[in-house]
Amino acid sequence: MSQYIERYQRRRLISSYFSVVLSIALVLFLVGVLGLLVLNTKKLADHFKEQITISVFLKDNAKLAEIEQLQKSLALAEYTKSADYVSKEDAAEQYSEDIGENFVEFLGYNPLKNSIDVHLKADYVSPAQIDEIASDLMAKTYVEDVSYDKPLIALLNDNVRKISLWILIASAVFTAIAVLLINSSIRLSIYSKRFIIKTMQMVGATKKFIRRPFIWQNIRLGMIGSALALIALAIVLYYVNTQFPELNVFQDVLVLVLLFGGVFGLGVLISWASTHVATQRFLNLRTDDLYY
Repeated sequence: MSQYIERYQRRRLISSYFSVVLSIALVLFLVGVLGLLVLNTKKLADHFKEQITISVFLKDNAKLAEIEQLQKSLALAEYTKSADYVSKEDAAEQYSEDIGENFVEFLGYNPLKNSIDVHLKADYVSPAQIDEIASDLMAKTYVEDVSYDKPLIALLNDNVRKISLWILIASAVFTAIAVLLINSSIRLSIYSKRFIIKTMQMVGATKKFIRRPFIWQNIRLGMIGSALALIALAIVLYYVNTQFPELNVFQDVLVLVLLFGGVFGLGVLISWASTHVATQRFLNLRTDDLYY
């Protein structure tokens, strides 16, 4: 009978430890994912901004030397990420593929213009800056038109600001939830041992002596839960890098190290603080209050 009770208590203890570790791991994993979003919000926003294209259409009488000079000056400009020359023939071929028929044969001539497609650096993608760049380009005599999607640029900048704000708010809320959930799990674990705590206190053990094993035990559980969260986070990072290599998620190694260290430290810190507060609470309770 005593062996059965001992096995039952051991299973309950293991189940309690497993619940604490699992809750810590899941909550810290969510916090880590949100941390990644916060740290990579600008990178994601920059990626989308740099997909915006400014098309500089050239007059038919533009000289080859003028076109080459313009392309080189655009490529070397501080605001340019890339500048690619697109001939009217290449543009017609691409447009024919898009619409599924050869419009040049139908019209009898090619109405398109030679152009230079310019992708700007993210810091210069704003309506005011692009307007200024377009005005400078239009001042050239061999440039016929400068085309870009102005409403899309304004909408993109507006949405980036809104998304960044909401990600920061969500991160703060989820971090608070993480603290509360981990604290609740540890408090329930300590609650199941409240009679042991009070018994040790009644036989003369000091509060520090009673707290120490509980604190170290839950710190170890916090470290295990943090390690599991970081492993899951690393798998997510690897998947994202495989599916979206243009984001270069492993480029900022120092930032990732700080994030992983922060998640691990948060798990240990919350485990220590929650255990300390929970054990102190039961140490300060009267024996009669333990039953409520």
